[in-house]
Amino acid sequence: MAEAVVDPVVRPVATRRVVVVGIGMGPQHVTPEASAAIGSVDVVLAFVKSTGDPLLEVRREICARHDVELVVLEDPPRARHDDVDYEAAVEAWHAARTDAWEVALAEHPGDVGLLVWGDPGLYDSTLRLLDRLQDRVRLAVEVVPGISSLQLLAARHRLVLHEVGAPLHVTTARRLPEALAAGERNVVVVLTRRLELLGTEPDVTGWSIWWGANLGAPGEQLVAGRVADVLDDVAAARERARALDGWVLDLYLLRAP
Repeated sequence: MAEAVVDPVVRPVATRRVVVVGIGMGPQHVTPEASAAIGSVDVVLAFVKSTGDPLLEVRREICARHDVELVVLEDPPRARHDDVDYEAAVEAWHAARTDAWEVALAEHPGDVGLLVWGDPGLYDSTLRLLDRLQDRVRLAVEVVPGISSLQLLAARHRLVLHEVGAPLHVTTARRLPEALAAGERNVVVVLTRRLELLGTEPDVTGWSIWWGANLGAPGEQLVAGRVADVLDDVAAARERARALDGWVLDLYLLRAP
């Protein structure tokens, strides 16, 4: 008589809670909602870009204030040369970061926090990477908004980013020429790498610019005026921000007359 076949026990796959928290530019921008979210996790994961990374130190301070363990992961290298395919380089970098998170989740049980500069919904890929990770790990993702660089820029310059009934176009410095060619006349530019473009685009030299760097940090810098008149001031202020904080994150509003 054949023995009965016993089905193996199927154990449910545990769902990992991951909380993505916008922290603005540091502890001073951590809202009560964000504070509660950080305090609710068991561990925070953070990538480190280099030895003495000042952005990591801000995350470390926030974790210390909330008595939460910080686990530091080496940030995979990303190709940044001008002749590198940008999309391909970012894709490879994202894939490597996703792999690192998968390993870290396996090594650190419990609820996990990810602290995002500014707001998770604006020019940050954390949520995209978690979507990729969902194919391998069952996740329950929560998102807490943060104070964005756009909000800080508007507040520091005491302005409304759009004119009455008019649109606001938000893009990167790399795609600014495309926006100008399409006729955009009120543009916020983020992820600034070079300022030379503003001096070589004759159509924008007479436009107004409201620029800011490291908003909310000790090295915060602000410049406003006609593009042709303030480009040198912006370049100098950018270097001051780097000298004071060790890094630069800047953006600006560009508006036609």
